[in-house]
Amino acid sequence: MAAVAEKDLIQRGEELRRAGIVIRTYDLRKTYVMGDQQIHAVSGVDIEIRRGEYVAIMGPSGSGKSTLMNLIGCLDTPTSGQYYINGNLVSEMGDDELARIRNKEVGFVFQTFNLLPRATSLHNVELPLIYAGLPAGQRIEKAKAALRAVDLEARMHHKPNELSGGQRQRVAIARALVNNPSLLLADEPTGALDTATGNDIMALFEKLYEEGNTILLVTHEHDIAMHAHRIIHIRDGKVERDEPVSR
Repeated sequence: MAAVAEKDLIQRGEELRRAGIVIRTYDLRKTYVMGDQQIHAVSGVDIEIRRGEYVAIMGPSGSGKSTLMNLIGCLDTPTSGQYYINGNLVSEMGDDELARIRNKEVGFVFQTFNLLPRATSLHNVELPLIYAGLPAGQRIEKAKAALRAVDLEARMHHKPNELSGGQRQRVAIARALVNNPSLLLADEPTGALDTATGNDIMALFEKLYEEGNTILLVTHEHDIAMHAHRIIHIRDGKVERDEPVSR
């Protein structure tokens, strides 16, 4: 990358941050080589998500939405194109920088909760703060506050096998929130829950949105996507349409 071009890219990131744009991609592409075939999982995606938005990425299986989520969550790197999160040009970063940005800027909520089975709710929520190097006293206070935010402070000393599925997901959401990330990234967050519990979790996401959190929900279910306030439809690795949700 030429020095002038690099300066321009840095300036673009600063402009995006000042404008309150948390996610911005430019012609983002991810191609996998399988034998003599090339699989274009993401094919020139341009999306913009502003601070405080609640957006769903929706598409059928094989549409590229999971690959796009992995790129946005800094779990994978693009083949080409540019990607900024909170003004940081992550598409040009190495593994160590990506890990730092991932821990600082993105809070993940997965379908399978991904909790440590032998750790209490409090310790599970503390984990990102341990990686961030916070002292124990600060970690505990921040973890308790995150559990309060998801109405689960009373279960802070319970382990996952002592919690219901909905309570486990609340712990996972608290863990995602504890670092005060720029983006809350939820991948099929109700997929392992029954309908009533799933509705409770979606009500919690709405509450977090109303409190000012930026939420990106990845799903193949239309009724779950409708909880968001804007839906980006992905098909064949491209944005098919991007539209607000009518209430």
